[in-house]
Amino acid sequence: MARHWTLGCDAADPHALAAFWALALDYVAEPGYDDPDGASIVDPDGVGPAIGWLRVPEGKTAKNRLHIDIRVAGEGPWDLAERERLIRDLWPRLEAAGATYVREESYDGAFGHVVMLDPEGNEFCVA
Repeated sequence: MARHWTLGCDAADPHALAAFWALALDYVAEPGYDDPDGASIVDPDGVGPAIGWLRVPEGKTAKNRLHIDIRVAGEGPWDLAERERLIRDLWPRLEAAGATYVREESYDGAFGHVVMLDPEGNEFCVA
């Protein structure tokens, strides 16, 4: 059996990032976690890992070395047209929540995924 784990992240505004990522991943605030300098979200079905943010004084200065890929169609194999539709449906919702579009990536001429930035400039992919 695999170990349970939490992805820990730094943030200028942990509660804002937790709210953004809860929307992006269909997660919820972790019940009972109440810290003005931290926030945590969990998978309401108890399957995915928790993600936590702690307030730090320094800002982001370089490309993140770890990032989240949102897999809108779950695990493959995929209906590629449906997967692209799901990506294109989620993308504007994420922008409305504070994300920034960076670029589309293609593979062998076919749509692959979208690269975006979260509200604090952390790169992530919608795939």
